[in-house]
Amino acid sequence: MSVASFFSSSSLFPFSLPLNNNYKIKIIKGRVMGLFLSRNLACKFFYPFLLSEKISKDLFPKQLENMMCLVSPRTGRHLQRYDNGCRQVVGCIPYRYKDNETKDKELEVLVISAQKGLGMQFPKGGWETDESMEQAALRETIEEAGVVGSVESKLGKWYYKSKRQPIEHEGYMFPMLVKKELDNWPEMNTRKRQWMTVAEAKERCPYAWMKEALDELVSRQSQLANGLGYKL
Repeated sequence: MSVASFFSSSSLFPFSLPLNNNYKIKIIKGRVMGLFLSRNLACKFFYPFLLSEKISKDLFPKQLENMMCLVSPRTGRHLQRYDNGCRQVVGCIPYRYKDNETKDKELEVLVISAQKGLGMQFPKGGWETDESMEQAALRETIEEAGVVGSVESKLGKWYYKSKRQPIEHEGYMFPMLVKKELDNWPEMNTRKRQWMTVAEAKERCPYAWMKEALDELVSRQSQLANGLGYKL
């Protein structure tokens, strides 16, 4: 069944009262909105779709982008993964190249403000049992930083102590080549985002393990750039 025929089918309207077209449209919009407001559906279908498809500007029409800001970030830790008592955390380093109209391409990274504490950091959060590591990294990046792109192979694994709890974390970071910045995203009212040079990000970020992940990204991109014959 096509999308058009599904939305026009009587299954959407289980009552026999006569309805005008405007009222039917309102019902359809409400049901579609309900789908996107479901965290479970977003994580099981929407985020995997983004991981499997090429991201383009056309993929996020404005209506869908506006819905994204209403999707509630995941809360609670009942699905949180642990490994030998270590809470497993995943995140992304969103990056892009600033084109100076020369052969030199300057690497920039996107950082976000912390909800608690000072400094800037990269988006990250708990890896949960109902998602892959890459899906979790993408989800956290959309929720916290409001950017979408290609999640690449992970940069490594780090162990670090929680500042607020007596627990050790096992952190994984992935590079993300940003394809689109959303105007609306779930944590837009609680976080600020900013593009920075690598040097600026290392100065503003208080977490040693994130700085090491950034160094790994720079090393990887430098090797790629040398192979392509341009300088970073």
